[in-house]
Amino acid sequence: MSDDEVRRVFRSVDSFDPEEFGRLLAEDATLVFGNAEPLVGRGAIVAGLREFYSTIGGLRHRLVRDWRVDADIIAETEVTYRRLDGKDASAVAVSIWRTRDDGLISDYRIFVDLAPVYSP
Repeated sequence: MSDDEVRRVFRSVDSFDPEEFGRLLAEDATLVFGNAEPLVGRGAIVAGLREFYSTIGGLRHRLVRDWRVDADIIAETEVTYRRLDGKDASAVAVSIWRTRDDGLISDYRIFVDLAPVYSP
């Protein structure tokens, strides 16, 4: 996976369109966001992303660096979240995903502290 493909994943997340991100996923993909319960299946992931998007006003990722190990991508990003009160909150995040031979993501994990996003 090239840097352009890694950026494409984050552009899809930042589009605020869960269906767009869903098109990158295998039907039986798994997503784990922080310490939340895993979401299994494209439909569950799209629904979970839709629910998460309803709690924020938007987001954008800045890719800091990424690494490839076989089929796994590790990406460090700086994420700016638009809170529902209109203020921005930033956090450093690490995302790790596995891509199948057909290019679809089969496992996606996000490690981030969202406390600044939801603090008063």
